[in-house]
Amino acid sequence: MKTIALLAVMAMFLQALIGTQSSVGGPMTMLFIVFVTMLAVAVYEAWVKKRGAPGWIVNIVASLIGGFVVVSIGGMAMETILSNLKLEGSLASSGHPLLYVSAAGMAIVTVLGSWATLQIVNRFR
Repeated sequence: MKTIALLAVMAMFLQALIGTQSSVGGPMTMLFIVFVTMLAVAVYEAWVKKRGAPGWIVNIVASLIGGFVVVSIGGMAMETILSNLKLEGSLASSGHPLLYVSAAGMAIVTVLGSWATLQIVNRFR
């Protein structure tokens, strides 16, 4: 799980560092990284616990639900933080250090949200 978190942080950091400033390309790339991270958490947990086919499906669904809920909450929190900052333009165009911190934080929050949801589902198995 630590490896997945590290790879997700590195991918988000690289996307923030050399990513696009367009209104579509950057967020879609971040969404792709988040989605792949959620799938990696689900597959890793299913592989380690030696789940059957229904277990794999439940893991993937639970991981996606938990990941997207946590990413949505994290996005709302970031919006609140950004509204209090006095940035001229978008965060991507300003080059503010918060861009890199938020990208890394979003990757960690995604892993934790997916993992927490899987732990809740495991209690009911």
